[in-house]
Amino acid sequence: SSVFHISQRRRSGAFLFLGNLAAQPAFKLAMMRMVWKYLWPLPWTVAGLVAALTMAALGARWRFVHGVLEVQGGLLTRGCRRLPAPLRFDAITLGHVILAMDGTCLEAVRAHEHVHVRQYERWGALFVPAYLASSAWQWWRGGHAYLDNRFEREAYALAPCHAVALASQPRADNGTGLVE
Repeated sequence: SSVFHISQRRRSGAFLFLGNLAAQPAFKLAMMRMVWKYLWPLPWTVAGLVAALTMAALGARWRFVHGVLEVQGGLLTRGCRRLPAPLRFDAITLGHVILAMDGTCLEAVRAHEHVHVRQYERWGALFVPAYLASSAWQWWRGGHAYLDNRFEREAYALAPCHAVALASQPRADNGTGLVE
């Protein structure tokens, strides 16, 4: 009976491909974690994919780097640069999608944006509400809604980027978080 059981296991696709590894609890746990890190922030990744498809239709280029879709350039860049100053950005992360204005910018902020991807993996669908709450709290306390945000402080601490020059510029918001 044990011979029949072994030969039956060998015929299964998972056993042939992974051997005994698929039966190991550590492997199963690692696989569950890997799947979960993509499922937990999925609502924001879908939003990022919609934006990425829009950017691609307008001429943007994209590629995968370390499990993250990075999208850059296209006509949408000009539109983003026309936004009011408080809404303007060089790059933004939505789940496992990074949207950047151009390749130079993406190169400068890649590590910083990948920290945000890890934050999405930890916070999941709650990341954006938590990020906005942190910004609101900092603004309410008289701080800068972006630079004092706990998620931005973590990202700048773990992956300083050229955009950190923003922090050294005098605040045009007089501490209110709003540029006049």
